[in-house]
Amino acid sequence: MSEHPIQSLMQTAMENLKTMVDVNTIIGDPVETPDGSVILPVSRVGFGFAAGGSQIRTRREAVAVSDSNQPFGGGAGGGVSIQPMGFLIVGNGQVKLLSAEPGNQLYDRLIDLAPQMLDRLEAYAISRRESRVAKETEV
Repeated sequence: MSEHPIQSLMQTAMENLKTMVDVNTIIGDPVETPDGSVILPVSRVGFGFAAGGSQIRTRREAVAVSDSNQPFGGGAGGGVSIQPMGFLIVGNGQVKLLSAEPGNQLYDRLIDLAPQMLDRLEAYAISRRESRVAKETEV
């Protein structure tokens, strides 16, 4: 039994999609900087695929032609969407994600500054406590 034309149509489309989307599309090739840090580009990849077909029957052929000998019409399509998300920076004992998406820079900056802010608040609280204790001992 011969294979249906839609099978070869789908197989060709899927093979072409497979060559377009691989792991290097999502996590790009690493780039090493002179200070020893490694930068990895990170992307969001989405893809879709559709295929369909029909055997075409005309009125004259309706009685004379069997289902296996009817002409076939079909199509397949696919699409890929690649959006850069940011860069993963590994170096100096740290791992950072530098976002490339608009609107996220403020949140990333706040997260990066959080440890420094906590250190400053702690230092402020300690200095206030020490000055209060110093005033109480003077009296």
